[in-house]
Amino acid sequence: MNKSIFLTLILAALTLLALSPQSLANSVTAPTPTDTRLLKLLQQDLDARRAYNPVEASIAGDRRFDHLLPDRSPESINNYLAGVRARLAQVRSIKRDHLSPANRVNADLLEYELSRALSSANFHPEHTPISQQSGPHINLPQLTEQLSFTTPQHYEDYLARLAAVAPYIDRAIANMRAGLEAGRTPPAVVMRDVVNQTSALLTMHAADPKTHPMYSPFLTPNVDPKQKDRAAQTIRAAITPAFTNLRDFLRDEYVPNCRKTIAASDGPDGLPYYEDRAQSYTTTKLTPQQIHSIGLTEVARIRSEMMQTIARSDFPNKDSLKGDELFKAFIHYLRTDPRFYHQTPEELLTGYRDICKRMDAELPKLFGKLPRLPYGVREMPSFIARSAPTAYYYPGSIKNGVSGTFIANTHRLDMRPKYEMIPLALHEAMPGHHLQIALAQELEEEGLPEWRTELGYTAFVEGWGLYSERLGLEVGGPPGGRGFYQNPYDDFGRLSYEMWRAMRLVVDTGMHALGWSRQQAIDYMLENSALSEANIISEVDRYIAWPGQALGYKIGELKIRELRAHAEQQLADKFNIRAFHDTLLAAGAVPLPILETRIDEWIEETK
Repeated sequence: MNKSIFLTLILAALTLLALSPQSLANSVTAPTPTDTRLLKLLQQDLDARRAYNPVEASIAGDRRFDHLLPDRSPESINNYLAGVRARLAQVRSIKRDHLSPANRVNADLLEYELSRALSSANFHPEHTPISQQSGPHINLPQLTEQLSFTTPQHYEDYLARLAAVAPYIDRAIANMRAGLEAGRTPPAVVMRDVVNQTSALLTMHAADPKTHPMYSPFLTPNVDPKQKDRAAQTIRAAITPAFTNLRDFLRDEYVPNCRKTIAASDGPDGLPYYEDRAQSYTTTKLTPQQIHSIGLTEVARIRSEMMQTIARSDFPNKDSLKGDELFKAFIHYLRTDPRFYHQTPEELLTGYRDICKRMDAELPKLFGKLPRLPYGVREMPSFIARSAPTAYYYPGSIKNGVSGTFIANTHRLDMRPKYEMIPLALHEAMPGHHLQIALAQELEEEGLPEWRTELGYTAFVEGWGLYSERLGLEVGGPPGGRGFYQNPYDDFGRLSYEMWRAMRLVVDTGMHALGWSRQQAIDYMLENSALSEANIISEVDRYIAWPGQALGYKIGELKIRELRAHAEQQLADKFNIRAFHDTLLAAGAVPLPILETRIDEWIEETK
């Protein structure tokens, strides 16, 4: 983050400390001409971003661009960045003292977002559009599950989008070739499954285009038969050949020439690239070495708590072994005893749904405001499950009529232990990602610009998800107990997941900035958690492919816990957990300095 922008964010947020709720309300109801200018600029930026990212626009419920896929040609990128520079100049020209207090924060957030866009563009993300976790082969086949089709125009627009798939893939291939020429590629080791993923997609649907996931909207009986025929023909004649070309390019040209090193700092953009990513994902100025040190401290703390939890278990050898020997034996027990694993995918999914439903009943104890949008749990598509993470969340949309979705990986059930299910469900669904993101989607109804509903700072979003795992200690069980984690093994699973995020600080910075090898990172995680080896390998490869992103979880969670402890200390008997959580989430995702100021303001008002 540019230092001046970082300081501006903090100073602008600090101005809110002296303001009463009434003055904030007045600032919303009586905008100045400068406020109006800023709001128009926010709308211009929202429109430009959605036109540049039409798939994200569709998922958000803006159906103006349903017929398009992203254009990442050099001309399109340059035009978009020219608009970013123009809007950045405009927002910097706005005098902050002519804005309402709320809009001062909006202006600073807009300046921050535009500056981040320009900073990111310097490292040419279009050169690396594919990994084992994202890209056309993963995102396009799952797109229809995030959209609704309720009008004839929706189907017609989707047909146009299907027709755009082949040119979209051709452009991705051209950009990857440009990346090869520039020496800007993912490490080869994390690309080993991408060819198999693409091949699996082709093999599964080779015989009949109507079985292809991209055809799924046309399985509805009342769709025009001519539209159905056009969709099947497009998949057969254009989309399948395009994915075949992609598979062949990846197999024969791209993956063999991807770089053999793993560190982001080994790429053509060097250590500055990784430092930029770390600052972006944490919204802080922490250096890789500082983050690494925080991780080591957290790993030591959590390891101590793990040993205490082992002592509460019925592990047969807990009294005869000590220290590292006990820890290793306990981990081996967890990884190998059948009691800790479901036997069928249906059992696993049912288990997740049970946890989610039980937590739903506890939410009023923790929150005064809950979102309207419901959510569900479903199985991860098989063609990506082998190299995908344990789970992830897809936001829904009230505008689209689509629920949020917690997607669970059922591949290799012997690597999906029961003791990890509670923290994972709380993180991905309620009170984690679904609750936070669904509430953020309602911000426009609370008087904030629609532009604010789409901000997604990793440190905030994933920090909240990790913090939510810990909320399972506070509800879901008898008073004075350990909430959802009554079973010592479940509690160890919670600690293992917290350890997982702490280890990320160590291994992500270790691999990308401090010279660690991939095997060193795998061994470190195997030695310090109960995560299965398959999960750990998948996770380490994720950190290699996505430098810095994994840092946001623990850094964000530590800040949220710090803010809660500060509020509890300052307010004593006046502290209300529901009010604290509502305040934390009321402005949507924000950088951590702004979040800290919001909580400080709430503390002063509550006093």
